[in-house]
Amino acid sequence: MNLFTLFTLAVGLSMDAFAVAICKGLAMKKTDVKKAVIVGLWFGGFQALMPLLGYLLGVQFKDKITAIDHWIAFLLLGFIGVNMIKEAVQKDDEEETDDSLAPRDMLILAVATSIDALAAGITLAFLEVHIVPAVSFIGITTFILSVAGVKVGNVFGNRYKAKAELAGGIILILLGIKILIEHLGIM
Repeated sequence: MNLFTLFTLAVGLSMDAFAVAICKGLAMKKTDVKKAVIVGLWFGGFQALMPLLGYLLGVQFKDKITAIDHWIAFLLLGFIGVNMIKEAVQKDDEEETDDSLAPRDMLILAVATSIDALAAGITLAFLEVHIVPAVSFIGITTFILSVAGVKVGNVFGNRYKAKAELAGGIILILLGIKILIEHLGIM
């Protein structure tokens, strides 16, 4: 996996965390660097941990399903992407997010925003990836975007949450298509 593809994956996976970070920033009367860093550490840490766990799970089955691994990657990334797009376009009541940075509250949000990264980690097991640098890159990207999301949310409000989720969904679907095309030898 080249750096551009890894960056694309990292940004796509980060969009849920970015959207929730925007909501956190929106709920805060006043943001500061410390609060933004706390949000970034929680989200970035779990965005790095979950694909690592998915990778470790995926390598257990890699030899048994090598012939169809590209289809699995395509389907998992497509499924995650479609769900993100669906969440972005639904006109449901907006999520209620408060400004609490309590460990219990942040743990719930960090796990919720990184479940898709677990599935993506499974796909990483089927690709030629050095997992520690890859998950570190995903975690750092999420950290940066989450810190920025807190500030964006505090300044601009809910305006960008749906757009971030929509962009993340599209990125993951396109990445799944790219993996499928490369493995089928179409391009």
